Amino acid sequence: MTVVDNAVYVDGKRGVEPTSLDQTYAELRRCPDGRSFGWIGLLRPTEDEISSVAKEFGLHDLAVEDTVHAHQRPKLEHYDDTVFVVLRPARYVDPVEVVELGEIHLFLGKDFVVTVRHADEPDLAGVRRRLEDDPEMLAHGPFAVLYAVLDKVVDDYGPVLDGLQDDIDQIEVQVFDGDPKASRRIYQLTREVIAFQRAVEPLRELFGELRFRFSKTGSDTDPELRRALRDVADHALRVLDRTDGFRQLLANILTVNSTLVAQRQNDEMTRLTEAGFVQNEQMKRVSSWAAILFAPTLVAGIYGMNFTHMPELDWFLGYPMAIGLMLLLGLVLYLIFKRRGWL
Repeated sequence: MTVVDNAVYVDGKRGVEPTSLDQTYAELRRCPDGRSFGWIGLLRPTEDEISSVAKEFGLHDLAVEDTVHAHQRPKLEHYDDTVFVVLRPARYVDPVEVVELGEIHLFLGKDFVVTVRHADEPDLAGVRRRLEDDPEMLAHGPFAVLYAVLDKVVDDYGPVLDGLQDDIDQIEVQVFDGDPKASRRIYQLTREVIAFQRAVEPLRELFGELRFRFSKTGSDTDPELRRALRDVADHALRVLDRTDGFRQLLANILTVNSTLVAQRQNDEMTRLTEAGFVQNEQMKRVSSWAAILFAPTLVAGIYGMNFTHMPELDWFLGYPMAIGLMLLLGLVLYLIFKRRGWL
């Protein structure tokens, strides 16, 4: 069922529990003006249900369209006597270490409040029970419901911040341990923080709009509600400050990670260069000795061809001369390579 709860409250106490939206409309017409209001909770409503509510309470077409299509940024808009509020609740899914964002729409009028959820979380049943246990607060009317929903949404931001803090701590360890997966995780977490920040940032303007509205009304029942809303606003600002800090910290971590990666690459290039230098020196030595040994081999190869008519073949000193020539060539090459530092 898309109507998860539906009740009429009189003087802050739950009264008639209608079995249908039409009964709710009829009951609101019979209830005393200014002392009662209806709270209709919808979960993934159909267009017919939204159209029924919009027709009964005179909701603006643009607000209804936003509710049907969802995926709105947090905001507070005034349409004549109706206030339209969009909130983006969040929760941290620990098994997969991601932040999931939901969406809640509220329509508030003089004698009604309609809450529309497009996801199972957060469940507003607890918010309703909390308000029903405090009739004095609930007697403030639809804006008491807005306060309670805001308080729930902002309170749920706390575990999200703790989860993000744990992720950042783990990333710092990964960065300094040289984990190659750290860069990817930094980017993923940065995207989550940015998305979360987009859900929280508009609350600053939203609370400003509420303060302006209450400053204009100035009714006798507003001071307590204003104090409660200021408390929620303070919590929201602290959440926003921590979120800004997370984003800056991740930017710094990304810079540090890039620096460490570049340093490790430079160290690796240095090691490769040193290894190449060592190999080059070894090749020089091998080449030098190969050349030194090649000279005697060349002479021996020439005189070993066994031709009958060869210079100095029948000479008595031919053999000593060949040996001497081999040694002389080897010595000359050795001295040349030694002088060049190849040996």
